[in-house]
Amino acid sequence: MGLHLPERLEVGCPKPLGAFSDGLGVNFAVFSANAAKIELCIFDSRGRVELARLPMPECTDEVWHGYLPDAGPGLLYGYRAYGPYDPKNGHRFNPHKLLIDPYARQLRGNVRWSDALFGYRVQHQKADLSMDRRDSAAWVPKCVVDQDEYNWGASRRPGTPWAQTYIYEAHVRGVSMRRSGVPSKALGTCQALAHPEFIDHLNKLGVTAIELMPLHAYLHDHFLVERGLRNYWGYNSLAYFAAEPAYLASGQPDELRRAIRRFHEAGIEVILDVVYNHTAEGNELGPTLSWRGLDNASYYRLIPGDERYYINDTGCGNTMNLSHPRVLQMVMDSLRYWAESFRVDGFRFDLGVTLGREGTGFDPGSGFFDALLQDPVLSRLKLISEPWDIGPDGYQLGNHPPGFAEWNDKFRDGVRQFWRGDAGLRSQLASCLLASPEMFDRRHRRPWASVNYLASHDGFTAWDVVSYNDKHNEANGDGNADGHSDNSSANWGVEGNTGDELVLELRERVLRAMLASTLLSNGTPMLLAGDEFANSQQGNNNAYCQDNELSWLDWEQAASARGREWTDFVARLHQLRRAHPSLHLARFEDADQDVVQGIKRVAWFDLDGEPMSEEAWGFAEGRVLGFRRAARVLPGRADLSLLLMNASADDIEFKLPAMACTWLCELDTADPGAAPATLSQPTVLVRGHSLLVLTSMVAEAANG
Repeated sequence: MGLHLPERLEVGCPKPLGAFSDGLGVNFAVFSANAAKIELCIFDSRGRVELARLPMPECTDEVWHGYLPDAGPGLLYGYRAYGPYDPKNGHRFNPHKLLIDPYARQLRGNVRWSDALFGYRVQHQKADLSMDRRDSAAWVPKCVVDQDEYNWGASRRPGTPWAQTYIYEAHVRGVSMRRSGVPSKALGTCQALAHPEFIDHLNKLGVTAIELMPLHAYLHDHFLVERGLRNYWGYNSLAYFAAEPAYLASGQPDELRRAIRRFHEAGIEVILDVVYNHTAEGNELGPTLSWRGLDNASYYRLIPGDERYYINDTGCGNTMNLSHPRVLQMVMDSLRYWAESFRVDGFRFDLGVTLGREGTGFDPGSGFFDALLQDPVLSRLKLISEPWDIGPDGYQLGNHPPGFAEWNDKFRDGVRQFWRGDAGLRSQLASCLLASPEMFDRRHRRPWASVNYLASHDGFTAWDVVSYNDKHNEANGDGNADGHSDNSSANWGVEGNTGDELVLELRERVLRAMLASTLLSNGTPMLLAGDEFANSQQGNNNAYCQDNELSWLDWEQAASARGREWTDFVARLHQLRRAHPSLHLARFEDADQDVVQGIKRVAWFDLDGEPMSEEAWGFAEGRVLGFRRAARVLPGRADLSLLLMNASADDIEFKLPAMACTWLCELDTADPGAAPATLSQPTVLVRGHSLLVLTSMVAEAANG
């Protein structure tokens, strides 16, 4: 039986924002400070026929609201907003454009590109100062009234402490498109994401958290569609409360909830990569899809004195105005929705500096940070920032408030450059291995605040770091002009794929040393999905638009003998990290402090076994370094670890530091299959481009 639509809406309530069913009807509420009128548009079950336009009968505190009796979950709707079309003064109202509810919890359909999506007449001589009167409804996804009734049973969040966290960055589609044993319809979706074999794989690696690239519904850019490409990464938000429809095989958000529940049951946390710094509407020449048409002057930061144009601190055409209380409320409501309705364990904030900007620039005490850190729900979750944007003073590594972790690109570059053999890198590597204390040892922050990674989605994969001197992004269609040109990489003799066994052996040795440096440093390690089995993107360091086998993980490769060897090696690194507290010191404390008598917390050694002097630190050609850490495990006893690193091409004899202990060589990255061996000589061979992991346990009496 069809829905009976009244001639007018009942008044309803201004809270909460969005569309909510109470069992007898649906209340609609949407913010707009500058609209003169807003209409609720109701569509048929397929979203093709607009059944009614019902004016919102009331506006309270700039929130337009109305109540539709006898409606319920599954209803399809959108909005039209009336007001001035005056771009020079920041207003872009156009009632001919159907608008997505910023609080929509589910979308039906996708954006289909048409000139009708634009609020202005495309190619008109006045550009965006003109006005387009074509109806856009046929080209816009419809909002769906959703109701969360998922039964979580006895499921609980794992609650992994930060100091024990190990992150695996992954793409929903990328890790599941080539998964065997999954129905074809489910490939690339949340249904395949939590496949038992994938969860077993993560558990083998020791991963404690999976960080998923954007799940919010997003837009495929027009220029990419014209090239036959797609916005694979998804950093182009279209709706902050709705999951990307393409990731839901069933079309229902509960599919994602089930995946999260399975991860939690396996002890794995779920962190969402979220994009609140900009939206898919782009600059003044972008489409009118939601926020722009509802209240452009409130939702976006506009250039003072010339409000036709957008402040573009993000490089994506626009910047969300989080200084506006309603915009900040929308972001906070979105975060709480994902935290409570989906039970996610944390968030990684894309271009986090943008979110911390006020009118005067970046501020660690900005409204966004303050609101987040005082929130009783969100402040308990893991919060990670990408600490840069392209705006003024946009690089803010280490300057976020306590409670945040930050992606540490200095770690990435330092580790790559040291193991490439660059000169003068020993002091920089030392800082990396200590979790960059010069950046993070302030305001009582801990080493976990430094998220250490060798590779991430943005840039080369770890295997490509040792296989390519230069980027190879021709498939993106920009003449290889996109992506960073400096990758701190080296091909070790041949650019790209090769059958040369000597080159391959050298690449593998260097990469093992890099991965060991990443997993065995202080701070929070992060692994890019696929790096555990030497996945390659053929030198593409900006694969944002490559929704194909270039980006999808090849699980047959992972299951090969070589893939298993790599995975076993990465798993072994984490086993070492977990077994030895000294391999990941959890606090910034005085390095010269004795853990037990005569043994300092941190010490550095040159190849002669002597402590590093100022002269040694300043010797640019030094490429060998010993790094010893000590952690108290019982009264009077300490766990010791010693990393011996040789980034030169030559094998060297490293003299062991003079200590009353017996060292066990637990790992040699030049010979990862070798069994642990007790060292009985005063020196040890460290092969070129390799790292040794030595461990010991000492008691107070042994050094008294």
